[in-house]
Amino acid sequence: MGVQGFYRINPLTFPLRGPFLPRKREEAKQLVRGFLMIDWQALYASRVSRIQSSDVREQARLMGQGDVISFGGGIPDPAVFPHAEVAEAAQRILADRATAGIALQYSESGGYRPLRLWLAGYMVMLGVPCGPDNILITSGSQQGLDLIGRLLLSPGDRALVEAPTYIGALRAFDACEASYGPIAELGDPAAPPAKFGYLMPDFQNPMGTCLTREERLTVLDHAAVRGLPLVEDSAYEKLRYEGKPVPSLLALDAERSGGIDNSRVLYTSTFSKVIVPSLRVGWVVGAAPVIHKLMLLKQACDLHTSTFNQMLMFDLASRILETRIGVVNDLYHRRRDAVLTALAAHMPDGVTWTRPQGGMYIWVELPKGIDGTELAHRALVEEKVAVVSGKSFYPKDPEPNTIRLAFPQTGEDRAEEGIRRLAGLLRRMIGN
Repeated sequence: MGVQGFYRINPLTFPLRGPFLPRKREEAKQLVRGFLMIDWQALYASRVSRIQSSDVREQARLMGQGDVISFGGGIPDPAVFPHAEVAEAAQRILADRATAGIALQYSESGGYRPLRLWLAGYMVMLGVPCGPDNILITSGSQQGLDLIGRLLLSPGDRALVEAPTYIGALRAFDACEASYGPIAELGDPAAPPAKFGYLMPDFQNPMGTCLTREERLTVLDHAAVRGLPLVEDSAYEKLRYEGKPVPSLLALDAERSGGIDNSRVLYTSTFSKVIVPSLRVGWVVGAAPVIHKLMLLKQACDLHTSTFNQMLMFDLASRILETRIGVVNDLYHRRRDAVLTALAAHMPDGVTWTRPQGGMYIWVELPKGIDGTELAHRALVEEKVAVVSGKSFYPKDPEPNTIRLAFPQTGEDRAEEGIRRLAGLLRRMIGN
C-alpha cells in the first residue's frame, strides 16, 4: 500500500501534521467524532415536519398486556385467524418445486396475475365490471392511499376529507404536504380548488357510520359538478352485521358513467380485516390508465408486494373468503352489542355515541368541557382501560370532547367491565 496510502485511509492518522506525521491518537479520535456528527434535523425534507406519531399505533403496544382492557387499536382478534388453512395453503405452495419457484421469486409490479384475475371476478360480484388491468395489488390498503396521494398531490394541494376521518389517510396525505378542506366542499362550486375527495362510505373509521345509497349518489353528483376524483376507502365493507349492503361509489359511478375506465372513483380495499392482516395484501381498482401510473409508483417504492404472500392470499381468498366473513362478523357483532349495552347501562347523562351497523368502531362524544385526551390518559393509568382520543382523527380544529372505542379485540365480559370502569372515571371527572 505504501506509507502515503496508509495515511489516506486510516482515520486516526488523518489529517496529517507535517509531511507524514500523525496527530496524537486522542486528538485524532476527537477530530473523527466531529466528522461523524451530522445534523439530521437540518437535512430532513420539508414533508417530514408533517409526520407525527399516532395515538392509535401507540395503543397497539398495549395489546399484549393482559391486565389492560383495550378499546384502543382497531385490529382483528387472532381468535378468528384461519391458522390451519394458512398452514395448509403455505404447504401446498412450497411443496411443489415449480410453484415454490414462482412464490420465492420477483414478480410483476402490478401483482400476481391469478390473484388479479380472481379479484376482477370478485369486483364484478360487487357490481364493478372490470379486468385485471383495472387492479393493482398493494401492500395493504394503506399503501394504496400512499400511492394515490403521491400520484395526485403536489405540496400545498388540498384534499377534501371528513372530520373526523381515518388517521392513516391523513398521515399518507401529510407526507405529500397536502392541506385539507371539508368534504362538504364537494357541493360548493365556489370553494377553493381541490385535488380529490376522500371518503370511507362503509363503517367509517373512526365513527362507524355508513352512507346510504342516496347519500352516495349525492356525493357522486357533487364530485361531477366540481370535476373532482374520489378516493373510496372500503377496508370495512364486508364487516356488516345488520342492514342490506349498499353498492360502492365505484359501482354506482361505473354504472352511470359507462364503465370503469370512465369512472372518477379510485377504490381501495384489503384482506386484512377478514382473513389475516400480516400478509399485507390489499388492492386498488380504477380506470386502467390511472392504475398503470400507480403501478409505476409502486415499482419505484417496493417493486412488488411479496409474491409468496399474494399466492397465499389467492389460495385462501378463492377458497374460504365467504366462510371467514361469516365467522368474523358473528364474533364482532356480539362484541359490538356488548359494548353498546354497557354504554347504555353505565354512561352518565350527556354522553352520546354512534350505533354502527358494522365495522370495528364506536364514536363517543363526551360532555362539553371533558377532554378526550385527558380521559384516555387517566383511563389507562387509573383504570387499566385503553381508549383513543378523538383529537387524532381531525385534519385540523379537533373536537376535544371525543374518544373512539374499538371493540373487536375485547370479549363480552371484559368489554362490560371496561365500559363500567371508563364510566366511573368519567363521572369523577364530571364531578357527580
